[in-house]
Amino acid sequence: MNKKTDTADLIYSFFNEVGIIEQLARTRVERVLPDGMKMPHFGVLNHLVRLGKEESPAELANAFQVTRPTMTNTLQRLQAKNYIMVEADPRDGRAKLVLITQKGRDARQAAIAALAPLLEQIADGLGNGVFAKALEPLQRVRVYMDENRA
Repeated sequence: MNKKTDTADLIYSFFNEVGIIEQLARTRVERVLPDGMKMPHFGVLNHLVRLGKEESPAELANAFQVTRPTMTNTLQRLQAKNYIMVEADPRDGRAKLVLITQKGRDARQAAIAALAPLLEQIADGLGNGVFAKALEPLQRVRVYMDENRA
């Protein structure tokens, strides 16, 4: 083996572990999310609350790295539950803006409350230290990947 192969194996193993953790976490989280909510639904609600502003469906698709039809499907499901509103952009009547409703904010809060026991169970099993140590390096990887999108 050479250094380049060792580096590639190391980075592949890192992302493989992150992917497996994501899949395991998604499955466990979706089991406790209220009202049949899925991770993409929670993600959009969380994103809109975190940003505190409306976004276009195209901006949301870009933020979540999904196709526009995929985001449209997610938005339709959220709109059917009155968690969001999709309105014409006042600056460009052809464009749309997605706004979170109070019911959507409440659903996000209910989801966070439903996650608390699961997160406490994980903390009890692993302790906070493992997360405290891993958070900064993971944030560095995320920022790098976000700033260097292909």
